[in-house]
Amino acid sequence: MNILITGGAGFIGSNFIRYMLTNYNHKIINLDCLNYAGNLKNLRDIAGDSNYHFIKGDIGNRSLLNTVFQEFEIRVVVNFAAESHVDRSIEDPEIFGKTNIMGTLALLDTARQFWKIHPQNKFSREFKENVKFLQVSTDEVYGTLGTEGYFTEKTNLAPNSPYSASKASADLLVRAYFETFGLPVNITRCSNNYGPYQFPEKLIPLMINNAMKNRAMPIYGDGKQVRDWLHVKDHCTAIDAVMQKGIGGEVYNIGGNNEKQNIEIVKLILKALNRGEDQITYVTDRLGHDKRYAIDSSKIKKELGWSPSYTFEQGMKETIEWYLKNQEWMEDVISGEYIRYYDQMYGERGIFLPMTQGVNGLEAEVFDK
Repeated sequence: MNILITGGAGFIGSNFIRYMLTNYNHKIINLDCLNYAGNLKNLRDIAGDSNYHFIKGDIGNRSLLNTVFQEFEIRVVVNFAAESHVDRSIEDPEIFGKTNIMGTLALLDTARQFWKIHPQNKFSREFKENVKFLQVSTDEVYGTLGTEGYFTEKTNLAPNSPYSASKASADLLVRAYFETFGLPVNITRCSNNYGPYQFPEKLIPLMINNAMKNRAMPIYGDGKQVRDWLHVKDHCTAIDAVMQKGIGGEVYNIGGNNEKQNIEIVKLILKALNRGEDQITYVTDRLGHDKRYAIDSSKIKKELGWSPSYTFEQGMKETIEWYLKNQEWMEDVISGEYIRYYDQMYGERGIFLPMTQGVNGLEAEVFDK
C-alpha cells in the first residue's frame, strides 16, 4: 500500500513514519514543506530505506498533489501537516488558516478526485478499494473543561484560539467530504503529545533544554493549567489502529490518562536533572489560555482494541534521557528562526536566550539576562 503522510518531518509525523517502516512493508511518501518545525534530521536514520520517499512541498499546492497522487498511486492519506503552536497563532493567525484549513481542503479534494469518489456512489466504495483519508486533529477543538468531566467524541466544538479554530474548521471540512461525497475518512483528536524529536517551543522539550543549561523556566500564569499527556509512540499505535479498523466517518479521541498541571511537569523535570526550583519564572499568561483538557478514550479502546502502553513515569524518564543524549539535535534545532521567535514570545516578559550562532551565520539579536 502507498501511504501519503503529510507533515512527516515534524514531531508526530516523523515518529509515525519510523513506526510504519519498522512494522510494515508499505511505501511511505512524506510530503513536507520543511517550515521551522520540519526537520529532516528527525528521519536521518531511515532516509535510505527503499520504502521511504521524501518530497518537499506545500499541501496547498494542487498541481503538486495531483502529481504525487498519480505518480505514487496513493491509497491512504494521513494528514499531520499543520501549523500547531497556539502562541504563534495569536501572533499570526492567517498562516494557520492557509495551512490548516485551505491545505486540508486541497488534500481532501485531490483525494476525492483521484479516488473517483462521487455523490452518486456515496458510501458504496467505502473500504472496498483500501482508500482512506485520516485527519490528525487535537483535543483543543473542544475548548476548555472545568475541574471535572472529559472530552468525548460528542462534545461540542468550542475552540478558543486561532490555532484550535483552524483545526476545528479542517475537521468540519473532513466531515463534510464524508457526508457529501462519501469520501472514506476518520478524524483522530489527541491530547498533548511528548517524546523524542519534539520542537522545543512546546513545554517538555523547552523545559528540559532550559533546565540543562541553567536558564530560566518561563511558566505562563500560575502554571496550574491541566493537560492530559500522551506518549507519541502510543499516539502512533492509535493512528495505526484507526487507519486499519476505523469505521468510516467516525471520530476517535486518543488520550494517555495522565492529567498533570504544567507546574508539576516543570518540577518533575527539574528534579530529574538535579536542578533547583529557583529556575522557575512565572510570566504573563497566554491570551485565552485554556484551563484544562482531559480525554475520554473509551471509544477507541472498546471499538478498536487500542490502549496506551506507556506509564507517564516511564515515558518521561525515556524522554528526558533522549534529549540528554541528543543535545546536538537540540542545538541544531534552536538556531536561527527559533531564537528570534523565543525572544519575541518571552523577551518582553524578561526571559532571554544568550547570543547564539544562527542559520547562515546570522546571529540572533538576543541577550542573556
